[in-house]
Amino acid sequence: MESPWTAASLERVRRLAVDRVTDGYSPAEVAEFLHVSERSVWRWLATVRSVGDAGLDPKPGRGQPPKLSPAQAAATLGFLDRSPTEFGFATERWTAPRVARVVERELGVRMNHRYLNDWLRRRVGVTPQVPETRARERDEAGIARWLRWGWPRIKKTPATATRTSCLPMNVASC
Repeated sequence: MESPWTAASLERVRRLAVDRVTDGYSPAEVAEFLHVSERSVWRWLATVRSVGDAGLDPKPGRGQPPKLSPAQAAATLGFLDRSPTEFGFATERWTAPRVARVVERELGVRMNHRYLNDWLRRRVGVTPQVPETRARERDEAGIARWLRWGWPRIKKTPATATRTSCLPMNVASC
């Protein structure tokens, strides 16, 4: 069966279990085959007897509904593709409080920045990224020159390269 379990897959398992027991298999055999507990199979059978087939339907989800509709969620992700400076921020760095302010201003939905950060990371897969910064005074030509001439001069050489001439047969030359 599917893992992790979804409402639809659980419903299929419940209905399959009841069908198999109705076909003559024992609840223990059905439980072992479907990798569920025997007690669950008995519970599903009791539900069908008392409520009927509708008792196996998936239950509505618990908890609060999401604050953002699918269209608003897509719009929020679209904001992240743009520069924060387009929304009036001084730097090129997206932070959760900034995203929350943009969502509230553009979509009219007030969200806690910690919840928003969790939503972005766990449900959408967006993690905080820090833009690469470079010093204004950076001298690319000087860096290239040092890498070509300065670095090889001070780079450590392998230990075997310096000792090869001092092997026991060449002791006189060392």
